[in-house]
Amino acid sequence: MIVSDKSVLDRQGGLGCASLRLLWKEMTQQLLRRFLALDVSRKPSQGQWQPVPSETLQTPQCNPAGLTVTPNPARTIYTIRISSTTFNIQNGPDFQDEVVNSETPVVLDFHAQWCGPCKILGPRLENMVAKQHGKVLMAKVNVDDHTDLDIESEVLAVPTVLAMKNGDIVDKFLSIKDEDQLETFLKKLIG
Repeated sequence: MIVSDKSVLDRQGGLGCASLRLLWKEMTQQLLRRFLALDVSRKPSQGQWQPVPSETLQTPQCNPAGLTVTPNPARTIYTIRISSTTFNIQNGPDFQDEVVNSETPVVLDFHAQWCGPCKILGPRLENMVAKQHGKVLMAKVNVDDHTDLDIESEVLAVPTVLAMKNGDIVDKFLSIKDEDQLETFLKKLIG
């Protein structure tokens, strides 16, 4: 953290209690402004929001020994629990564990950051996979980061989408597909 005002620093060269409270207040106000800028128009459904204990959102209080945290029982926030069906492949062992050894059918999206059609297909495919409610998973593979995986999977162009079931490639397509074609592809995989 960069401190531009030298009066913020105390005699020992560190931050004093008053300065820490001020910085804490500024940081929480920035976070609040960012949160309020988000589109939060949706209300939570029953059981969707999980409470976060107030101990995680405490303002530091000063005492002679230094900083301590005093809980505020009136302060509780909520977070959304998301059951994600889409994940990024990080490395070869990750691919083996999450895709090849998966008991659930997996759609592999081989894409690249520079690929225009990939930017169209990726979100469309993610939405279609999410509509399957966990019956199929989606693994995203960046071909620039994992050339070994695209060579092993015989991917010659992007976007390429493979369907894997029980560790075997059972279907494949190249380029963009519309939602009806994607739904047919996924239904065939889930079978």
